[in-house]
Amino acid sequence: MALSLCWLLFLLLLLLCHHPITAIDTRLPLEASQAMALFKWKSSLDNSQSLPSWTLLPSTNTTTTNSSLLRQSPCEWYGITCNHGRAFHRAVTKIDLNYASLEGTLDALDFSSLPHLTHFEFGANTLYGIIPTNISILKHLQVLVLCENQLTGGIPQELGKLKHLSRLYLYRNNLTGSIPATLGNLTQLSLIYLYSNNLSGWIPPELGYLAHLSDFEIYDNSLTGPIPSSLANLTELTILYLDGNQITGSIPTELGNLIHLEDLEISHNFLSGSVPFLLANLTDLKFLNLANNHFLGSIPSELGNSTNLIKFDISINHITGQIPSEICRGRMLRHFAALNNLLTGPIPKSLKNCTSLVRLRLERNQLVENITESFGVYPHLDYMGLSDNQFYGELPPAWGENYNLTALHISGNRITGRIPLEFRKLINLRLLDLSSNLLTGEIPMQLTSMASLYNLSLGDNMLIGMIPSTIGELRNLERLDLSKNRLSGPIPEEIGDCSKLISLKLNENNLNGSIPRQVGSLIELQELLDLSHNALVGEIPSQLDKLTDLLVLNLSHNQLFGSIPSSFQDMLSLTIVDVSYNELEGPLPNNKAFYQAPAESFFHNKGLCGQAQGLISCNSSSTKVHDGKGNHKILFYILFPIMGMILLLCALVKFASMFYNKRKFIVEALGESNGDPFSIWNFDGRTVYEDIIIATEDFDDKYCIGGGGYGRVYKAELPTGQIVAVKKLIPVEGNEVVDERSFRSEIKALTEIRHRNIVRLFGFYSNVRCKFLVYEYMDKGSLADLLCDQKEVVVLDWTKRVNIVKDVSKAISYMHRDCVPPIIHRDITSNNILLDSDFKACISDFGTARLLRPDSSNWTTIAGTYGYLPPD
Repeated sequence: MALSLCWLLFLLLLLLCHHPITAIDTRLPLEASQAMALFKWKSSLDNSQSLPSWTLLPSTNTTTTNSSLLRQSPCEWYGITCNHGRAFHRAVTKIDLNYASLEGTLDALDFSSLPHLTHFEFGANTLYGIIPTNISILKHLQVLVLCENQLTGGIPQELGKLKHLSRLYLYRNNLTGSIPATLGNLTQLSLIYLYSNNLSGWIPPELGYLAHLSDFEIYDNSLTGPIPSSLANLTELTILYLDGNQITGSIPTELGNLIHLEDLEISHNFLSGSVPFLLANLTDLKFLNLANNHFLGSIPSELGNSTNLIKFDISINHITGQIPSEICRGRMLRHFAALNNLLTGPIPKSLKNCTSLVRLRLERNQLVENITESFGVYPHLDYMGLSDNQFYGELPPAWGENYNLTALHISGNRITGRIPLEFRKLINLRLLDLSSNLLTGEIPMQLTSMASLYNLSLGDNMLIGMIPSTIGELRNLERLDLSKNRLSGPIPEEIGDCSKLISLKLNENNLNGSIPRQVGSLIELQELLDLSHNALVGEIPSQLDKLTDLLVLNLSHNQLFGSIPSSFQDMLSLTIVDVSYNELEGPLPNNKAFYQAPAESFFHNKGLCGQAQGLISCNSSSTKVHDGKGNHKILFYILFPIMGMILLLCALVKFASMFYNKRKFIVEALGESNGDPFSIWNFDGRTVYEDIIIATEDFDDKYCIGGGGYGRVYKAELPTGQIVAVKKLIPVEGNEVVDERSFRSEIKALTEIRHRNIVRLFGFYSNVRCKFLVYEYMDKGSLADLLCDQKEVVVLDWTKRVNIVKDVSKAISYMHRDCVPPIIHRDITSNNILLDSDFKACISDFGTARLLRPDSSNWTTIAGTYGYLPPD
């Protein structure tokens, strides 16, 4: 009996244990299923070797047995956080893989295996593709971070199902389309970062339902339409950034209800109308940026009541009237900018006594005031811009106590008197621009103690005396402009100690003596050396041939004699030369800058010769005039005018034939068709066109050396032996206007600028059949090709790389700071950086370039290559 009972108990226990044993064999614990899903996604990455801690035990393959899978857990993996459930049943609640150097997509990630996820953070990686729509099944998600990747496509409307989402980070991607109205369902959202994408369309009014939103940043997109008045419902909002879009209309007066708003940025849009005085209700407002719009009217005087205001920028609008009298009432204002407007009247007393100021910019207005009495001493001031107004009076010596000042712009006013000696106390000053005023007296020698100066502009005044011999102490000086004054005496030899100079302008003075050979020590001189319109004598120093980076050399209107040094043939960067109105003679250097120069660059000299326009050949028999043989001289003076008339007649006939030729090859500027576009080779436009067609066999693919969004580039060797790069535009169906705009933009930009680090445009051809541009040929091709070539890249050592960076930065600086008008390229990529045989870098492809108008607002749509767009 007892034995039978034992057997019954054993059978019952076996039956009770049967179901759990089956569960272990067929179902995986939660941790194991999550581990499998995450490992499968990791394996799909382009760099699947990343995340080394993400492994499966006992092996890294998926053929493991169920018994081994039971022991899989991702809770100890890098970037994974789990809850505190019982062993093998814990849930992944947070994935933090920001800055993990991941490359790939999210397509293979099974979100259904992560039902308890609250934080999904993948910022600052190289994720591409689209945002998966099934991410919406993460019902507990609170934080979504996908910023600073390369995601494309639109923002999924399904994100509106994430009811618990409080923070959304999608900034700095390549997202397109509109902002989904469904985001208005996310009533727990406190922060939205969508900035620096390619979003378009209107701002959804439904976002006004996000009652808990405190930080809303959608700047640097292509959003259009008005600012919805419903945003006034966001009563907890402290930061609102809408700048850098294409928003129109006016500022809704209802925004004055956002009483907790601290930072409002809506610059760089197309807003118009007046600035609402209700913004004065924003008593917590600290930062207000309305710059680069079309605002009219005056600055509301009520803004003076914003006692917490730290920054106020209303630059580049159409604002009239006066600066509000209480603009610095709270004595907290640090940044006040109102440049490029139509402001009039005096400077308010509150601004004069605003000792908190760090930056003050009032350039290009119509302000009228005695500068001696208008401004005080600002102990924290870093930048002061007062140029192009109607200020008068003398410079206050007390300004020498603005010890932190680094930039002082006061050009283009009616300031008189001397330069105060007290300015020597401005030891941190890097830029001093007093040009285009009525200053008198001598240049104070004490200014040369301002060792930080990199830009000293005193041109277009009435300064007298000599250039201080201590000028060489300004070792950091990069730009020196003393032109259009009444300076006399010699050029000091010590100027050769200013070894960082890239631009030197001493023209239109009364300087005498010879050109110091020490000028040849200024090997960084690149943009300009202008000594014209003085009384300089003697020979041109041969040491100037060391200025191998120089672009423009002007020695005209002096009394220089002798020959031009033949060693100038090594100054390969020269593009503009003018030696007219001197007493020079002899042959020109074998340098194309001289041969390309117009005839007026050599007028009124003693006997220059060479192949340049307007000069006789150096081996011409007519130049061999010997003493005692008057008949030769007479013959010369008779024949030369006759030959000149014949040459002129031939030129007129040739010009007429070119005028009626439908295919014109133009180089100087768009729409200009007179002149010899390839005069450096002595070819006319039609001949060059035919030579290019022959050299490329009508643009055969075997001559193609590259291509881009607007065309293909071919290598062409002309009969002269000259090798050029020919960019043929390929029209895109339906985009003829865009193609023409790109074509004209590139020509316009490249005819406006000349720089050793910008590719040179020799000419272009345009008719109904095709369009192409002709550039100098760069032997090493693009930087992108070189970096991708494993054999060639080894020669690109760190020295060459640093020099390439320097070359590109010099070109960008030139376009932004020294071109008039400034030029923005909008597509600086490694594909558009070309290298010559010496690895000198040149920027190319100006098809998307824009010329900025300094007297009006400027904006552009998104342009350029994705992945290279500037983040700010």
